[in-house]
Amino acid sequence: MVTYRVQTGLERLLTSSNNLQNILKGKRIGLLCNQASVDSNLRHAKDLIDSIGNIICLFSPQHGLYSTQQDNMIETSHGVETLESGKNIPVFSLYEKSRAPSLEQLCQIDVLIVDIQDVGTRVYTFIWTLLLSMKACAKAGIKVVVLDRPNPIGGEKIEGNMLNMEYSSFVGMAPIPMRHGLTIGELALFLKNFFNLDLELDVISMQGWHRRMLFPQTNLPWIWPSPNMPTFATALVYPGQVLFEGTNISEGRGTTRPFEVFGAPFLNIQAIAKKINASGLKGFFLRTQLFVPTFHKWHGKTCVGFQLHVTEPDIFEPYLFTLTFLSAVTVLHKNDFAWKQPPYEYEFKKLPFDIISGHKIIRNAVEAGASAKEIKQIWQDEQKEYREIINSFLLY
Repeated sequence: MVTYRVQTGLERLLTSSNNLQNILKGKRIGLLCNQASVDSNLRHAKDLIDSIGNIICLFSPQHGLYSTQQDNMIETSHGVETLESGKNIPVFSLYEKSRAPSLEQLCQIDVLIVDIQDVGTRVYTFIWTLLLSMKACAKAGIKVVVLDRPNPIGGEKIEGNMLNMEYSSFVGMAPIPMRHGLTIGELALFLKNFFNLDLELDVISMQGWHRRMLFPQTNLPWIWPSPNMPTFATALVYPGQVLFEGTNISEGRGTTRPFEVFGAPFLNIQAIAKKINASGLKGFFLRTQLFVPTFHKWHGKTCVGFQLHVTEPDIFEPYLFTLTFLSAVTVLHKNDFAWKQPPYEYEFKKLPFDIISGHKIIRNAVEAGASAKEIKQIWQDEQKEYREIINSFLLY
């Protein structure tokens, strides 16, 4: 695999001419970040930016500044962080009673810098924390600067149906597909336009990143952005495997390979594997795996399932794979399989699977035992329209 030297928005800010750094001159800075907000030498953005500016406070997304909270709807309290300079500053959690910065918090700063690592999937909540922060800053008259980072699963492939806005939630607030194909900077530009925000927004782009790149090719270090996103391999399967969160099948939480490992005590893995092998899907290998989750679904019980090994990332379709898998499960295990009931990510009425997938039509297809070809047809026309819409926001 060919590797490149990608320079993130953070590194471009730090090594740039005075034109970029003038954005920060004399400004009180807030920084939305977490533990993955590092440069190629593993130094954290909070200390690097504070060395050229004046950081007043930090904002942290779901799971907390150091990604300590494991699960959904486990909130993180506000705190205090000590910078390398010895300065103590407040950390405002954006996954607490409110998921947006308050006017009182924003009144302390002149500019909000955003440096968070997305994973290229609609339901990953960091991008919606970005949106809520942008909306709050627009109301408060605060400038937003997004330091761009790679989409770890590439910027060419797009997969899945668009979110129907009737199913809007904290795991989806704009009509984008499950695998959206954008960097977080491109998403910021798209979201500003879609919501018609009166916001001063700058995106500091990367250097050396190309849309075909997968994360290992960037030569950047992988720091897990959330507790159950430990590796790039996790991110590669996540656009599909996250669907298990809306079911009674374990998505591998409580193991060392979440989302790659999955299963349940009731699965007939031979019958399921036979259906998957006949589906025509390619680019992966399903290896039989038994596991006992140390927490979460089926805690302490032996689950029968698989580890999903991606052998050809260029042709593997994670969303289609998991939907096809679930379609087989609903046919073979009508009495044991179940959809998870609310609440899920602050939605207390709609089925979690419906807000994750973005439309009940997806669940209906799965329940009908639809084939991979039939499922894929659901979003063919939508994807063409989406590509046309996002074209004007692409930076690379």
